[in-house]
Amino acid sequence: MNRVARSDELHARVQRFASGDSAETFSGLAQEIAQFQREFSAGFARLWARRSAASDAVELIPGVPCDAFRMTRVALHPESDDQARFATSGTTGSARGIHALRRLDTYRALALRFGRAALLGSNARPRVVALAPRLDDPPSSSLGYMMALFMADFEQSATTDVRAPERWLLDEQGVQLAALERIAERAMEAGEALVVLATSFALVGLLDALEERRINAPADTVVMQTGGFKGKSREVDGELLRRDVARAFGISEQRVVSEYGMTELTSQLYEATLPGSALHAEHRGPPGVYFEPPWLRVVPVDPISLEPVAPGEVGIARIIDLGNIDSAIAIQTQDRVQRTGTGITLLGRAPGAPPRGCSLAVEEFLRARGS
Repeated sequence: MNRVARSDELHARVQRFASGDSAETFSGLAQEIAQFQREFSAGFARLWARRSAASDAVELIPGVPCDAFRMTRVALHPESDDQARFATSGTTGSARGIHALRRLDTYRALALRFGRAALLGSNARPRVVALAPRLDDPPSSSLGYMMALFMADFEQSATTDVRAPERWLLDEQGVQLAALERIAERAMEAGEALVVLATSFALVGLLDALEERRINAPADTVVMQTGGFKGKSREVDGELLRRDVARAFGISEQRVVSEYGMTELTSQLYEATLPGSALHAEHRGPPGVYFEPPWLRVVPVDPISLEPVAPGEVGIARIIDLGNIDSAIAIQTQDRVQRTGTGITLLGRAPGAPPRGCSLAVEEFLRARGS
């Protein structure tokens, strides 16, 4: 079986697994995808070869550092087969990483399945808007693409236009407060729920524009907040931001749900705080604890050796994502994490220069590709 046929088979199996097919296991699929990438990615094969562990445990699959996506192409397929190229946000003056996807249907299936579980907790039909710039064509932001997916899927309406200007309420002047207030009022009148998708920085802009005023929004409004303040001039404590956003919409803090995702991933993690949601029913996690979907696993590892740390200890996150079939199943981040019960607590980015383990892994990956 050639590369494309094997990739297509793995995509189908991952999608079935995400739908609850008990014939597959996370470990089994992870090992098969890792083997597939070893055969068709010289960089991944090099990372695998430098491992000292003899075990084939999933937790020991070596991660491709996020920095590699800025320095070289991380994909098993040629550019001509790209269905999408999602770019990292980066900081001013820095190179942007690119995650090239050969297929978007797996991204769509996984994002929607877990997004519904985390963000839908009401029987009322939702109206969905984003405090984000208008979606470009083709989409270059994985977050923007995901937001558009949620608009179309959550509303389940033939009239939903995900490119309509009134869907995207952030521009060069900041948050379009008047437009958001109009949409919230219409949702109230129609007996709809309101789902607001936003970055943390956009929510700070909203609070500044409100100047202590409140938005007249439905009682079952949900706010999804994501992302930090990288490259921005102002930061706000997470707990304070959650409190103020809840106050601004007149909702409980449980209805402000944080998401964790990365351009280099296909999948996302969420808090399980929203009453009535499937994720809350399963975990009932407190704010600040994120939960993995069944097709993703976070492994805290030592920043120097990149070996898994003992249960409960702090490490940097290696993320094994079954959706990354054509790029890198394991991503090595610099984010400090700690496992808390069945969830993950995020502790911020490792300070200073990249951890030595990550730097060595980047060198190995690039050397194998002749970069």
